[in-house]
Amino acid sequence: MNMKTSWNEISYGVPQSSVLGPLLFNIFICDMFYFLDEYDIANYADDSTPFSAKENHELVIKDLESSSSILFRWLEFNYMKVNSDKSHLLMSGNLTFLSNVDNNVIESENQQELLGILIDSNLTFKGHINNICKKASQKLNALARISPYMDIQKRRTIMKSFITSQFGYCPLIWMFHSRGLNNKINSLHERALRITYGDKDLTFQELLEKDQSVSVHQRNLQVLAIEMFKIYTDDAPKILNDIFVSRTPFYNLRNDRHFETRKVCSVYHGTESLSFLGPKIWDLVPLEMKQAENLESFKAKIKKIIFSECPCRLCKTFIPQLGFI
Repeated sequence: MNMKTSWNEISYGVPQSSVLGPLLFNIFICDMFYFLDEYDIANYADDSTPFSAKENHELVIKDLESSSSILFRWLEFNYMKVNSDKSHLLMSGNLTFLSNVDNNVIESENQQELLGILIDSNLTFKGHINNICKKASQKLNALARISPYMDIQKRRTIMKSFITSQFGYCPLIWMFHSRGLNNKINSLHERALRITYGDKDLTFQELLEKDQSVSVHQRNLQVLAIEMFKIYTDDAPKILNDIFVSRTPFYNLRNDRHFETRKVCSVYHGTESLSFLGPKIWDLVPLEMKQAENLESFKAKIKKIIFSECPCRLCKTFIPQLGFI
């Protein structure tokens, strides 16, 4: 059809579905950060999240109220409305707090979804993993009903696309969870493999070998190694340099460690964090693999690695009344 729309003057906002929309939106919103240069804020597209880490909760609340007040005024000056129903407060621990930002009362919550990840106040990610297990289980039930009418290859394609893929979104955030949640994921994964291959006798490990795959946790460790390679080759976002700090060696040794290992002051506290385990996983990667020509080459090689010496509690052997060994 040989038609075109009439001209309209836009006094504020960004027209949707336009080629220049993303660029215009970035130009429109990026000056927000000049008003918040004294505060910390995480931004992804149109999702802006002020955050703070202080000595006590009162200082955190004060910091968040100040930054949120500036943010609310900026939105008002730029002809944007604040939806108080979409403003949430998440504090570490199980304490309840109230925050008042420009007459908007915000009560702390036990968990809140942020960019598709359900984050709880204790960072256990129990709710998030239970949600993705529920979604995967629903799709697995559908596969079980139709599996008699398909061959193995089609069942395997559906399993990879709709079931195990559920655990592939942002695994670095939640991958070091509890052993109970890990057992739940493995149980669902094992059931998916049994339905796919129609085998009730093989063990979980034998099913993984038949599928030429690894467990979800091992795959997540591979993803972590890939991220460490990107940092190692300076291809990762600069913010990750604050999490994984490169060390300056005194001597040029063949097996010298590239990243500093975070120091912990207790037996368990801090040992299941990404910053602590990332360098340890990187140390388990063979030297010739670290010297891969590019990222694609490294990805192809890391898929053949099983991190049998991973130091996290999910990989350690647990003996009742004795602990992890």
